[in-house]
Formats: sequence, structure tokens, C-alpha cells
Amino acid sequence: MKRFAILLASAALTVAAHATPQQDKMKSCNAEAKSSGKTGDERKAFMKECLSAKSAAAPSPAAACEQSAKDKKLHGAAAKSHIKKCTADAASAPQ
Repeated sequence: MKRFAILLASAALTVAAHATPQQDKMKSCNAEAKSSGKTGDERKAFMKECLSAKSAAAPSPAAACEQSAKDKKLHGAAAKSHIKKCTADAASAPQ
């Protein structure tokens, strides 16, 4: 039981340590609002617009790998194998 509690606590810490893209966006918008000196209703309007704006970030590695498989006209097992290797390579690449 003690091992389970330790495992559960370490898993919770690991999950808490990773920020979601939405949290990252909130930090970015908040910093931008603060640096521009926006307050009150002006800040609320800015935050609403900033948070609802679509990010111009690159597509996820999985989506890019799926597109790569389509571009190479791979199907079935070949496509799955390509996507699996591509996402593994993207995950291990330095960011």
C-alpha cells in the first residue's frame, strides 16, 4: 500500500510539472497584457481575444507524420509503421 501511495504521488507530481498548451497560451497572453499596461475592461477584452485566437504554431508531430505518409502514398501497415517511426523520431529530437 505504501508503494502505491508513493507511485501515485510521483505520478501526480509528473503530471503537474507539464503545462498544457492552453496554460502556455494563458501565460503568454497574461505577460503581453501586463507588459502593455492593460487594466480593467481593456485587459478583459484583450485576454478574451488573445485566448480565443488560433495559434500559428506548427502542427503536432503526429499530424505532420500522418501528412508525410499521405504524401508518400503509404497505406495500411506501411503507413502505420512510417507514422510510428516518425513520431518516435520527433519525440526524441531536441526541441
